[in-house]
Amino acid sequence: MKKTINILILLGALFCISNFALAHNYPTKVGEKLGNGIANAVTGVVEIPKTMMVTGRRHGATYGMTAGFFTGLFHSVGRSLAGALDIATFLVPTTPVIRPAYIWDNFDRETTYTAWQMR
Repeated sequence: MKKTINILILLGALFCISNFALAHNYPTKVGEKLGNGIANAVTGVVEIPKTMMVTGRRHGATYGMTAGFFTGLFHSVGRSLAGALDIATFLVPTTPVIRPAYIWDNFDRETTYTAWQMR
């Protein structure tokens, strides 16, 4: 009987150690997600000139001013909504849906979208 209790206590302690290790990084992950969400919600409108510049360099100035504008408008709404969603769900630490995570990271790269993953 005493052996069984000792084994249960040991298993319980091992289970708690792994949870403590995961909980240690939780405030940092939650804070990063909240900051990322606020930054993306506020700077979503910058996607329009960014996409116009990227598209213009790749396909020419006229194409960048027309198609780049509408693509940038789409990315602007996408970044702002993804930022709002990150703000609303910041307690669940997931990776950013948008690549690059911030508009100022790798400004010469067009915005892409990925699936959510746990951090």
